[in-house]
Formats: sequence, C-alpha cells, structure tokens
Amino acid sequence: MKKVMVGNHAVSWGVKLARAEVISAYPITPQTQIVEELSEMVAGGDLPARFIKVESEHSAMAACIGASATGARTFTATSSQGLALMHELLHWAAGGRLPVVMADVNRALAPGWNIWTDQNDSLAQRDTGWIQLYCENNQEVLDTTILAFRLAEEVDLPVMLVLDAFYLSHTSEPVDVPDTELVDAFLPPRVARHRLDTADPHSYGALVKPDAYMEMRLHQQQAMSAAGEAHERFARDWSARTGRAWPALEAYRADDAELVLVTSGTITSTAREVVDGWRARGERVGLVKVKMFRPFPTAALRAMLRGKRRVAVLDRNISPGHGGIFAEEIRSALYDVPLDDRPALWGFILGLGGRDVTPETIDEIVVRTREAEGAPEREDIWVGVKV
Repeated sequence: MKKVMVGNHAVSWGVKLARAEVISAYPITPQTQIVEELSEMVAGGDLPARFIKVESEHSAMAACIGASATGARTFTATSSQGLALMHELLHWAAGGRLPVVMADVNRALAPGWNIWTDQNDSLAQRDTGWIQLYCENNQEVLDTTILAFRLAEEVDLPVMLVLDAFYLSHTSEPVDVPDTELVDAFLPPRVARHRLDTADPHSYGALVKPDAYMEMRLHQQQAMSAAGEAHERFARDWSARTGRAWPALEAYRADDAELVLVTSGTITSTAREVVDGWRARGERVGLVKVKMFRPFPTAALRAMLRGKRRVAVLDRNISPGHGGIFAEEIRSALYDVPLDDRPALWGFILGLGGRDVTPETIDEIVVRTREAEGAPEREDIWVGVKV
C-alpha cells in the first residue's frame, strides 16, 4: 500500500506495524502528531496497545522503562527541551539494557526559543548509551522505526531514530507501507531475556558496588559494538524483503571522488543534487551519508574516506567551544589512517535553528573546499551567517 503522509505519521505507522504494546509520551512541537496519531489508533482499536498519558517527558520515559522491564515492546517520542528533560532517565534505560524505541524530531534547543530543526538535541544525548539512527526521507523514517525495534531487541539497548523538524515531520511524501505479514515475518514478538515477573521476583537497578560496576559498562559497550553488525544484517534482510536498503553508511558517487561531502538527515537529499551538478561538469565530487551515529561506524568510514584528497563535513549542530560534532567524530575516526592516505577535513556549521540549506549553500562549501590552500583556516567554518 502506498500512502501520502507526513514524516510524523510515518513514525506512527511504523510503530503500529511493529505492534508496540505500550506507548507513553508527552506532546511537544514538532513531535505531537506522532502520538496524536498513535492515540487515535489505540482508541479506535487499530493498535491493541496501552497508551499512557503523563505529565512530562521525564514521566514518559519512566513509564517506558517500567513497561520495557516487564517485557513489553515500548515506544515514545519527543523533541528538543523534552528530550533534554528525559536526560536522567535515558541513562537508566540504556544502563538497564532496555530496548525502548524513541523517535526524536530534531528541534533546536532554547534559548532563544525555536521550534525549527537542528541536531543539537539528539547529539547532546550521545553519551547516554542509546543507539542513534538519522533519517533522510519519510520512507526511511517508517522503515527505520520497524528496524529500530528489531535492533533494540537483538542487543538489549534502546534506539533513538531521528528525523528533521518540519522538513520531514510536517512534509508529505509518498510512502510504501509494507504488509503486516511482511513486518511480522521480519519482526517477531519480543521475548525478553530478563523481565520483572511477580511469579519469579528479582530486583533490578539496585546499588552496584565498585567490584561489579565496570563489568556492567563493559557489557554495555560490547552490546554497542555488536549493534553495528546487527544493524547491517537486519538492513540487508529488510532490503531483501522490500527492495529498500538503509545501511549505516551510504556512499553516493564516491568511488573515484577527490572531494567527498559527508552529511546526515535531510541535507543529504540536497547534497545529492549538488553532487550530480558537479559531476555533470566533470568534477569528481561524491557524498557519504551517515545514518548511524551511535555506535559510530569508524571502520567503515575509514574505508570509504581513505585515500580521498578532501572531505567537507556538513554539521547542522555545534558543540560550543569545539566545533561540529560529526566533524569531530570523523577526525577522531581518521586519526589512525596513515598520513599519505588521510584526507584533509573541513568542518562546516550550517542550518542551525532551521535555517535553509540550499543547493547554493552546498555549492559554496564545495568551492571553498576545492580552492582552499593548505590546512583549513579553522575547525568550525560557519556558512550562511549574517555578518
């Protein structure tokens, strides 16, 4: 079935097809449509789930943690300040190895008060232990929602799927909605390895002394390391069933490229058009799209960028006092590449607070990167600002 839907409803349909059992959320712009649609599905009997109305995002995550601990397939959604309010409990979900799935509609953090998109809300949570998957279009949003449940329950870690505010959340696109039978075959019911059960009582989340705490964190790190391989395996499985592939990294016209743009989210679609324009003029420009930010696909990224002359990273985010977050992660990943094969890297900051990133903006980045002499003038090069 093909439906025209906004990105928020693509999340809702993915949750419905995944047969989530408990949904708890608090409305916040621009996420609200996700849970509105889900509440109507539950109230109308189309989704046999428990919908828990709460007084804050902190409580929403607490409810998801409790439900997931009993073995239920659990979902929530949020944005911006709501995600920031959840911060304490994000650690509890990840450290407790609970496969909660959450959609974050990327929205700039206040102040100033802003409802438009950038990636600082999700990237501010990068050390909480959540897997993070970034989406380019509404089809990828729906498919990733389903994939997220499969991945979370395979490695017992929570998954955050991320979509851009308004560019996806409130923009309609045609989306192929897979059959229920196909999704059921791909995503079987959850069978929790450990769960709260009154017939077999155990205590979880109690005090952990120094002689055991490090081992817990090691196991969490090992699960994160396993998540990369598991994601690629499930992405291949999904592609075989639907014809749609969503790898952790996607190279576009990059094999022979001398200059590679690195993007995530909806900027990627615009950058593809720019790459095609430069190729039509005979210039060897390519693209690498980063879907999976945690765990960071270090080895695969090294392989894709090794031997390239120049790399331009487009960051719709900023770590104040340092630079663009994707650029810094990629610099770290490339550190062990021998100097002769290590590309020069330019980090560009753009599109904050929902500012448009046009083809002309990305063309400017390509020109500045191609024509630069020597090392980048600074680690954070701001583009499209009014000075």
